[in-house]
Amino acid sequence: MKVIKNYLYNATYQIFILLVPFITIPYLSRVLGPTGVGINSYTNSIIQLFILLGGLGTNLYGSRQVAFVRDKRDELTRVFYEVTIFRLISFLIIFLLFGVFLMFSGEYKLFYLAQSISILAALLDVAWFFMGLENFAVTVVRNIVVKVTTLIFIFVFVKKPSDLMIYILIVSFSLIFGNLTLLPSLKRYIGRPDWQNLHIKKYLWPAILLFVPQVSTQVYVLINKTLLGSMIDVQVSGYFDQSDKIIKMILAIVTATGTVMMPHVANAFANGKHDETKRYLYESFSFVSALSVPMMLGLIAVADKFVPLFFTNKFIDVVPIMMLESVVILMIAWNNVLGTQYLLPTDQTKYFIQSVILGTVFNCLIDIPFIILWNAEGAAVATVLSELLVFGYQLWTVRAQIKFKFLFEDSYKYFLAGSIMFGVVFVLDRKLSASWLSIVLEIVLGILVYLVLLILFKAKIVERAKKVLKR
Repeated sequence: MKVIKNYLYNATYQIFILLVPFITIPYLSRVLGPTGVGINSYTNSIIQLFILLGGLGTNLYGSRQVAFVRDKRDELTRVFYEVTIFRLISFLIIFLLFGVFLMFSGEYKLFYLAQSISILAALLDVAWFFMGLENFAVTVVRNIVVKVTTLIFIFVFVKKPSDLMIYILIVSFSLIFGNLTLLPSLKRYIGRPDWQNLHIKKYLWPAILLFVPQVSTQVYVLINKTLLGSMIDVQVSGYFDQSDKIIKMILAIVTATGTVMMPHVANAFANGKHDETKRYLYESFSFVSALSVPMMLGLIAVADKFVPLFFTNKFIDVVPIMMLESVVILMIAWNNVLGTQYLLPTDQTKYFIQSVILGTVFNCLIDIPFIILWNAEGAAVATVLSELLVFGYQLWTVRAQIKFKFLFEDSYKYFLAGSIMFGVVFVLDRKLSASWLSIVLEIVLGILVYLVLLILFKAKIVERAKKVLKR
């Protein structure tokens, strides 16, 4: 029950943080104008790179180490201070590098300075600790309150193009405030450290190992947009970006299980409960398959009507891109289970890293010819094939550890139910007029058809859901 509650907390937050930009982007575009939005976007992207370098993979690694020892207060205290001191050293180096960068930053120096407050906020972030404890309520409630407060401040104080600096400061200080609110909760879990017994150096290599896939993932995301912008034009890159935003919003619901299950599996593995670890894998894989299959097929079915309604008719070229890219919903969901929920918590980091790097290199190799041949649609196909390769490699690495018949159990039922649902929604989409009411009707009907078919097919996930609801 705790896992389900944590999943709901995390899924709610992931959806929330993705919905916020859909409120702020239209407002800021009108208020700040193209120049203001461009300056903020450009300077913030540089700052995010410094934050990524400062964190050096400690969010994932720290969360996992906390999960290993969360039942032992002394060990928990030691791990917290070791990771925190490691992060402090790392961010101090980053601040020095940022200072050097600032000297050569040119006309945007003041904006970089304002944005750099976010680096300090990242240093103060201890959300990784609470995630390792599986205390998602603290972080989710905190983040939602901070986001809502930030929205209010933006609408009250940002009124004209010259308010760009005010906007940056609002966002930056809200991050610091949010992270500071978590600090008082630490005393409930940790005590005074034994300074003589702290070992900081041992975190360097494991943190770097987890940092590599994080960087690879960031590069992987940027490759398509950068190549499309440079090889074709910025407009086509924008089409791909709009498609990607919708895909990411749907993925947030599915991959929320990764953040929740990783510390849970890590704790079971650390306590020698290997059969329980595998049971978590099978159940989680079944759950994300049951979610991602209808979401993937449903998005393909309604894309023709959804895109012009959401993005306006100027973005009609997004439709075929979104239809093709929708397949990554299933691929990334499966990769999340095998990678984040199994390989990482069971201390098989090298296989996780190898799979991510393999996917990134493959994407780099096929992206250019695919874009030359099929433009943005080619980039979407390249993304799907790269994610498929990542999944195939991860599956190959665990072939001797798990039983595929248990992993893919009931998957054919999800695909059959999803395919019938797709047919119903697709036909309905062609008959109904283009309106939000039609979209809502199609989604509701699709959900009902899918659920009824799962019950008729006697999918095991239905029985699990009944047991959970009875608790």
